[in-house]
Amino acid sequence: MPLSRIMPPNSDFSPIMAADISKGPLKRPSVAMVQEVSRAKKAEREQRLSRRPEWRLKQQVPPDLTDVSALPTSQLTPREHGIVHLDATALAEAIRERRYTAVEVLKAFCHVATIAQDLTNCLTEVFFDEGLRRAEELDRYIEETGGVVGPLHGVPVSIKDHVLVKGHDTATGYAAWAFRTIAEKDAVCVDILRKAGAVIYVKTANPQTLLSLETNNNIYGRTLNPHNRSLTPGGSSGGESALIAVHGSPLGIGTDIGGSIRIPAAYMGLYGLKGSVGRMPHAGLMGSHDGMDAIIGALGPIATSARDLALFCRVMLQHEPWLAEPPLLEIPWKQPVADGSSIPEKLTVAILWDDGVVTPHPPILDALKRVKGALLAAGHDVITWEPVGHQEAWDLILKLYFLDGGEEYRQMLEHDPPVPQTDWILSQVPNGGKPYTVAELFKINLEREAFRAKVLTHWNAAKARTSTGRHIDAVLSPVAATLAPRHDTTRWWGYTSYWNLMDYPAVVFPVGRFRAADYQPQKLPDGAVHRGDPRSETERVVRAQWDPDTYDNISVSLQLVGRRLNEERLLGMLGKVEHALSRFQDQ
Repeated sequence: MPLSRIMPPNSDFSPIMAADISKGPLKRPSVAMVQEVSRAKKAEREQRLSRRPEWRLKQQVPPDLTDVSALPTSQLTPREHGIVHLDATALAEAIRERRYTAVEVLKAFCHVATIAQDLTNCLTEVFFDEGLRRAEELDRYIEETGGVVGPLHGVPVSIKDHVLVKGHDTATGYAAWAFRTIAEKDAVCVDILRKAGAVIYVKTANPQTLLSLETNNNIYGRTLNPHNRSLTPGGSSGGESALIAVHGSPLGIGTDIGGSIRIPAAYMGLYGLKGSVGRMPHAGLMGSHDGMDAIIGALGPIATSARDLALFCRVMLQHEPWLAEPPLLEIPWKQPVADGSSIPEKLTVAILWDDGVVTPHPPILDALKRVKGALLAAGHDVITWEPVGHQEAWDLILKLYFLDGGEEYRQMLEHDPPVPQTDWILSQVPNGGKPYTVAELFKINLEREAFRAKVLTHWNAAKARTSTGRHIDAVLSPVAATLAPRHDTTRWWGYTSYWNLMDYPAVVFPVGRFRAADYQPQKLPDGAVHRGDPRSETERVVRAQWDPDTYDNISVSLQLVGRRLNEERLLGMLGKVEHALSRFQDQ
C-alpha cells in the first residue's frame, strides 16, 4: 500500500457486500474432489512456507512427541525471543520508540509461525511476503514522518480463516469453497486493523461448519494442542489459539457463537473476549446461515494479556465502524472504565460452581476456590450463583442454531464427509431434523426473550444476598466442564453457549497449569457441586473423561461474565480480580 493510502482514524468505509467475494461455481464436490482440494490447498501452503527454509525447524520431531510448545521459539536469537514474548501493547510501544523495526518484528513471528504450523497444523493461508512489504512501508513511514500510522503500527495480527482478507481464499473449512471464495475486499475489522497500522500475514484454521469447539476439517485436517498434541486446542478459533500460545502471533481475531473465542483461549492459557452483539464489527465473515439473526456470533480478540483485549476494542471503535455496518451500536470505547475507573473498590462476584447439568472436573473447581479465596482476602464480596435453566438454555440455543433443521449443513456436507465433531453437533439437531415454520420461529424468539428476562430477574434478585446491598457485578464461571480434552470428545457447551444466548459479555483469563503428580482435589464448600450419580448421559461421559494424567501441564482458565454491553466494565473488573489473585498467590 502506498504511503498516501495509509489512512487515519475516521476515514471512510464502504459496506461489505456479497459481491466482495469472488466465488467460482460452487458445485457440490465429490469425495474424490474433496481429496484433490485438500491435496492442492496443502501443497499451496507448503509452497509458500518453503520459500523461507531458514524458518523451518532443523531437528526431527518424533510423531509421538506430545509437548512441542517450546520448539517454535527454539531457533530464535535472543533479540527475536524478546520480540515474540511481548504482548501487542508492548510491541506497538517498542516499534513506536524505534527499538524494533516492523520488518524484524514480523520476521520473528513468521519464523515461529512456520514451525508452529509444522507441529500443530494451525495455518491456512500464508502470505509472509505481502506482510513484509507492508512492514517495509511502515518502516519507511516512521523514518520519513517521525510518527506512526496508528496504535498498531507494525504489530502482526493473525486472522481466523472465515474472515475476509482481500486477495486471499476464505474456504472456511468447506472443501466446496476452497479456491472459490477469494475476497475482493477486507472485512470491516481487517480494514480497521490495516488503518491502525497492523500487519496481516496469516490466516488460521477453523473447523468444518464453524459450529464446533474443536478444529478439524477435510481440507487441512486437525489442529493440535502444542502442549499435548493428543488434545484439542479448542474451536472454532483453534488455529488462532494454537498459534498465539506458542508466540507465532501476538494478537488474533476469533469469533464466538457458542464459545469459539473463549474455549480456545481457555484451553491454551490465553485471554479472550466475547462481547455483546453489536459492539465489535462483524461484517465480512463467511459461513453457513448468512442472514439468520435469531442468534448471532460476536467477533473479538484472542491475546496474551488482558490489556491487549482493550487495545483491540479501542482500535476497532475509534474508527467508528457503525458508519460502515448498520447493525452496530454507536457506543464509543470508554478506556478509563476498562482501566478501572468507576469500578467499585469492593466488587460483588457470584460464583457458578456447577450449572446443574455437568459438574466441572476437579482442577476447574480448585481454580474457582482459589479465586474465591483471593477475592475474599482482598475484601470483595463473594456469593454463590444459583444456576438457572442451563439445560433449557442448551435446548433453546439448539433450536436457534438449526432453524432450518440443519438442511444447509447437510447440503454442504453431502460429499464433504462430516468430521467427528460435525457428526456430533448434527446429532443434536432438534425437531426431528425438520425446519421450523414461521409461526414456530416467532414462538422460539418469544422463548428466547422470556429466558433472557428470567435470568435478568434472577441476577437482579441476587442483590438481596449481597453484603454490599448492591447488584452482582459479575459472575465467575468455568469456561468448560473439562480442561482441553482429547480430540473428538467435546460434549458440553453449556458453560459458554449460555452466555451467547443471554448476549452477555464474557472474558476468559488464565489462572495456572494443572500438575498431575500427587494431585489431590481441594475440599469444596458443602453443596457446591453435584456428587451423586450422573444426572444425564452427557455428565456420565464427561465424568468418565477425568484422568489427571490426561491433563498434565494443561492450562486452567476461568471466565468472568458481565451485564450486556458492559465490555469496558467487565475488563475493569477483570483487572481487580487478577490483582487480588496476584496478591493472594504472593502471600
